Amino acid sequence: MKILVTVKEVATVEDEFEIEGTEIADQYLGADLNEWDDYAVEEAVQLQEAGVADEVVTVTIGPEDCEQTIRQALAKGADRAVRVWDDSLDGVDLLDVGAKTEILRAVVEEEDPDLVLTGVQAGDDSFGATGVSLAADIGYEWGAVVNHLEHEFDGDAASVRRELEGGVEELTEIELPAVLTIQTGINEPRYASLRGIRQAQRKELDVQTLADLGVDESAVESTLELTDMYEPESESDVTIWEGSADETAAELGELLRDKGVAP
Repeated sequence: MKILVTVKEVATVEDEFEIEGTEIADQYLGADLNEWDDYAVEEAVQLQEAGVADEVVTVTIGPEDCEQTIRQALAKGADRAVRVWDDSLDGVDLLDVGAKTEILRAVVEEEDPDLVLTGVQAGDDSFGATGVSLAADIGYEWGAVVNHLEHEFDGDAASVRRELEGGVEELTEIELPAVLTIQTGINEPRYASLRGIRQAQRKELDVQTLADLGVDESAVESTLELTDMYEPESESDVTIWEGSADETAAELGELLRDKGVAP
């Protein structure tokens, strides 16, 4: 079995930051592997360690600057990586779900995986539809918000548990090939060892352009435009008391009575 895992570098922001136009100023930004994708990588590596998978391949859409971040997945056990980038994608504010689907579909057609794992969502733009959109486009079965995956497959089906609304969970079997979107908490992602980090630098990272994948530039034109960015004002009303526990408890009780919370 071959598993393809989609991974993404996301921006991390310091507690104090400044906004310049429609972007956060570079000096306040860091970068990390998307949290949900980290769980997806761990699940794929565990399946390989259990003898279910023969190969784990990661794919990302991003410029050269993101290579060190996505090599974290190689350091944690993925066998090789594919990075897709093209000059036509430079300057795109937000790559929409349709554009990502077009690119990932081409990679799936080339790699022909039995199982595709994606994170439930991205930590930067909070998009959460790419996995399901990809499954619909390539005709794979799918399961969203998966928080448990059996590591013993019954024939050509995966047994999963996934989150539904209102705290309800569903146990189901999904026929392969399939796309599963992985929820945080499904496992405990490992730290990359020093040996793994060294090995990651020698593992294959294949860079593909849109032309290499047979994707027309017009197919990935984003329909989204970032028009504004601002920090919302806090509207919460906070009361702070100073003094002993007895004094502050009495004041808190009085406030709660005034608000109609306590009799």
